[in-house]
Amino acid sequence: MPEKNIFKRIIDREIEAEILFEDDRCLVFRDIMPQAPVHLLVIPKKEIPSSNEIAEEDAELIGHLFLTIRRIAEEQGVAESGYRVVLNCGPDATQTVRHLHFHLIGGRSMSWPPG
Repeated sequence: MPEKNIFKRIIDREIEAEILFEDDRCLVFRDIMPQAPVHLLVIPKKEIPSSNEIAEEDAELIGHLFLTIRRIAEEQGVAESGYRVVLNCGPDATQTVRHLHFHLIGGRSMSWPPG
């Protein structure tokens, strides 16, 4: 059996995280290396390695994740001023954990293009 990645270990409560929201499908917690005043990770509890592995059957889950992102952005006070949602896929995009995750980043002005 493959070793659990860090996000699965957070889901299973083997590693502590500052969890801000949880339901039966997803988890939201603070990034340990924040790039902005608000830098949260939104992850599905279902193990999906990357956006390349999202299946047709995951469409409702992905919609739920984006509705959760909107809700958390409102709760964190960044919905009006603006926030960025980042999804990295693969090594060239700096995806370091093979578990689908969205970065919700806000609370400061951001430049374009990123990276």
